[in-house]
Parts: sequence; C-alpha cells; structure tokens
Amino acid sequence: MLRTITAAVGAVLLSTLAACGGGDGAAAPGGAAQGDDRITMGFSQVGAESGWRTANTKSIQEAAAAAGVELKFSDAQQKQENQIKAIRSFIQQKVDVIAFSPVVETGWDTVLLEAKRADIPVILTDRAIDSEDTSLYKTFLGSDFVEEGRKAGQWVVDNTQGAVNVVELQGTTGAAPAIDRKTGFEEVIAARPDIKIVATQSGDFTRSGGKQVMEAFLKSTPDIDVVYAHNDDMGLGAIEAIKAAGKKPGTDIKIVTVDAVKDGMTALANGEINFIVECNPLLGEQLMDLAAKVVAGEEVPARVVTEETTFTPEQAKAVLPERQY
Repeated sequence: MLRTITAAVGAVLLSTLAACGGGDGAAAPGGAAQGDDRITMGFSQVGAESGWRTANTKSIQEAAAAAGVELKFSDAQQKQENQIKAIRSFIQQKVDVIAFSPVVETGWDTVLLEAKRADIPVILTDRAIDSEDTSLYKTFLGSDFVEEGRKAGQWVVDNTQGAVNVVELQGTTGAAPAIDRKTGFEEVIAARPDIKIVATQSGDFTRSGGKQVMEAFLKSTPDIDVVYAHNDDMGLGAIEAIKAAGKKPGTDIKIVTVDAVKDGMTALANGEINFIVECNPLLGEQLMDLAAKVVAGEEVPARVVTEETTFTPEQAKAVLPERQY
C-alpha cells in the first residue's frame, strides 16, 4: 500500500510541475506549491475523549509518518467552533487535502464550501455530516454506526427474556455515532415490545460522563436490567456507578457497549461487560491511501466502510493478548 501512496504522491508532483511549466509553482496548493513532493494534510480531530479516540489519533499520526505525509494536526477538544477555525487555518495554509472527524453532523456547509472554492479536497473520517451538498467532500471513511446499533440491539433481543428495562448512555448530542447507534438499536429491539428504553441521556462519550449519568439512572430508575452504552468509556463509567450502588455489573445489570478498546475488552473478559460491538479506530493507513488518490485526482468511492466484528467474554479473552488498542 505504501508503494501505491508513493506513486500517487509522485503523480501529484509531476502533474503540478507540468501545470506550472516548471516555474515557481505559486498557483499550486500545499506542499506542491513549494516544490515539496510530500502531500500536506490538515487533520482536525474531535478531541481525546476516549481510549478509542486516542488510538484513532495514534493510527493517523503513525500512518502519515510512514507514508511521508506532512500532517498538520489540530485537536478540537470536542468543540465545533474549534474545528471550523482549524479548517479555515488549513485553507489559509494551502494544504493539499483536509480530513476531519466532525464533532456534530450539522453546520459544515459554509466552511466546506470555502475549502471547495480553494480547490482543496475534503475527506470525512469516522463520522459523517448531514448536508444535501455531497460535493463538499470526496469520501467518507468510517464505520456503519447504524449497523453497530443493530448488533447491540440483537444481542439484547437474543439474550434476555420477559420484560426488560434498558437505560441508554448516549454519545455527544448531535454526533453521528450517537444518532445512528440509537437508531439501529431501537430498530432491532422493536421486534420485542417487552424491551423498553426507560431512560436515555448523553454521557458525552466520556468515562466520567457515563458514571455521572448512570448514578442518576440508579437513583431514578430502580429496576434496570440492561445498560446500552454508545461507547466503552461510558460503559466503564457505568460499571463504577453500579459497583458503588452495591450491584454486580454484568450479572445484576447486563452491559452492552460499542468500541472494543483494551479497557473495555478487559472488562468484557472479566464478565463486567456482557457484549461489545467493535468500532475499529485504526483508520490511518486507509486514510493516507485515500488522501493520495484524491490529491492525484483519482476517483474514490463515496463511502468506505471499515470491517468490524463483535465480542463475547470468551472471545475477548482470546484476543486481548494481541489487541492493538
């Protein structure tokens, strides 16, 4: 794959030199404008709210270094205004390509139109945006969050009997994974009218948020059978709250989460979580490959879905020793 990336980078350089007639290249964007044969990528990350996000950032940084991509990295600290500022900064710096994982789904059209007018291609990673103008980005690389929700819901349908009270720890309000994981879960449990979501609230994808919301649920909702957490970190926070309330996580209250990061998988292997739906954060290599192609003007799929699985406690025990994240 690295040979593919190198070849694509070389093609970008050759086409830039030809277009500039061997001159100073002032009209070309990014690294190519300075005669540098490296792709320059501006990347805006959501933040560092979870173990998943940390692994995702590391994957992107390492893949950029391996591919010879100059990475301009920005941490939005979970604020959309910070991402918009970062994208505008990347445009001013005339990077070759912009990639970002949007904090929320809406409110991107204006800044992405600015990137389009500057002739800088945009790649969405991990999370999608809600926009009628799909020409504002070249491709979206990431998981099928609705399918993740369906997998979580199917486990609850298949592994519970009778009336089931579910409490839901949602991700960041307005974020694609929070919206879609809820949609997929509700779609599947609809087959069982005796499964009811009795409380739902955002824990903002953080462990502290999950703990705080779960503490409130335990006080307001005495009969909880299942916790559905939109990520492992909130599920781990819920475990702390459940233990503090004198209950046994995984036994007294079953827990289903999404991500499959190491801490979550450890809790799964120990029986404190019952089922985890994987969401793979290691997108770096695929992202660099897509970046090379879009900068070279090649056609790429509008949607690139990552391959993922699910884990039971027994499966977690088997894979934990070699788990990368």
